[in-house]
Amino acid sequence: MVGRSILIVDDEAPIREMIAVALEMAGYDCLEAENSQQAHAIIIDRKPDLILLDWMLPGTSGIELARRLKRDELTEDIPIIMLTAKGEEDNKIQGLEVGADDYITKPFSPRELVARLKAVLRRTGPSDGEAPIEVGGLLLDPVSHRVTIDGSPAEMGPTEYRLLQFFMTHQERAYTRGQLLDQVWGGNVYVEERTVDVHIRRLRKALGDAYENLVQTVRGTGYRFSTKA
Repeated sequence: MVGRSILIVDDEAPIREMIAVALEMAGYDCLEAENSQQAHAIIIDRKPDLILLDWMLPGTSGIELARRLKRDELTEDIPIIMLTAKGEEDNKIQGLEVGADDYITKPFSPRELVARLKAVLRRTGPSDGEAPIEVGGLLLDPVSHRVTIDGSPAEMGPTEYRLLQFFMTHQERAYTRGQLLDQVWGGNVYVEERTVDVHIRRLRKALGDAYENLVQTVRGTGYRFSTKA
């Protein structure tokens, strides 16, 4: 799990710093936000592996942000641990009901936090996150960053690679151009939606006649990756 990114969302800088020191010593990369708006921008742009989310935040509360993230299919799979000074049972239940994966009450020891965080990542993280993905003779290897078609290397740019990786891990779902921009380019990059069409065309060309039909145009919506005609 070392090297995974954790977003710390808390309006108190000393708490963020204390958590960041503990997590960095345990080998994690830390991102920080002091409110829900900042956090949401980072989540869309950087897609952290886990979110440590304070219940009480100025403006939009942590519980509201958690509810919003769990309702959106682009962020619903990111595990959330709620941080709060509220130890009452009903608050814990409310946190878990909106989709939080765990709950830790302040004050807590850094060792306890790291242990709970590791447990949630083990439970929720895809164990095969680095395993090759194969569809027919099309093989994408996330470790070597290579794509092969029927055993031969496929030449494609980094954006086409990221598009293909996203599609192969999210098959049979239609995505709008805006959703693809968020997922592949990052939410804070100012790229026109039509840019997606250009890279889809390049990706299909790289896949060649045998596999270009896997990337399907969904009229009125956008694109999907499907093995079904």
